[in-house]
Amino acid sequence: MRVLCRIWLDKNGKAFGEGPYNLLKRIEETGSLSRAAKEMGISYKKAWQIINNCERRLGFKLLDKRAGGKKGGGSLVTEEGKNFMKSYEEFRDEIRDFVEKTFQKYFGKDNWSLKN
Repeated sequence: MRVLCRIWLDKNGKAFGEGPYNLLKRIEETGSLSRAAKEMGISYKKAWQIINNCERRLGFKLLDKRAGGKKGGGSLVTEEGKNFMKSYEEFRDEIRDFVEKTFQKYFGKDNWSLKN
């Protein structure tokens, strides 16, 4: 048996969570919203909707976008976006550790046995 939890931030609706976090991580790695969306198996339009919704709810830009051309376009995560992602990641990891420790306290092998 194990415990699962999902962490997201709400600001008049879902503002940020694992989906947007993973999308931004892939944008950091690829330099492209299009490639990041493709790797995640979502449409470019859906990826833009996710980013735009987050930016609107959070109140700051997550991406700097470059239009295409000779050298092609791309997207870069803003410094504010990078700082926010780092805070989210640390917060999420700390919450997960707490949930796991609390789960073990109440349902660990010494506290609970499941009988078939």
